[in-house]
Amino acid sequence: MVIALWIVEGLLGLIFVMTGSFKFFQTKEKIIASGGTWAEDFEPIIIKTIAGAELISGILVIVPRLLGHGHYLTFIGAACIALIMTGSVNVHIRRKEYQHAIINVLFLLMALFVAYARGI
Repeated sequence: MVIALWIVEGLLGLIFVMTGSFKFFQTKEKIIASGGTWAEDFEPIIIKTIAGAELISGILVIVPRLLGHGHYLTFIGAACIALIMTGSVNVHIRRKEYQHAIINVLFLLMALFVAYARGI
């Protein structure tokens, strides 16, 4: 169980650090052109805010494991990712982008697993 938790934490953290960084440092047009059609519904400042939240949450999931202490930060990061993914699933369902919604449900479940395991 511990190894599974480490793997899920690592994947979740790396994915959100990478995607958050990409969205944070790209323009709205580049995000849309790379397949992020959801960005059409949002102003650039909202996209940057979401990206920043993803980036910080991903860091919070990874860094405590690397430092060996502060595991409550992993819980906070995973809980934030779960909130972000809940909103993301809602946006994709509203836009009838069901494949993206399914992927985000998987990320949501991963985040809930980490938050539950770290919250105990």
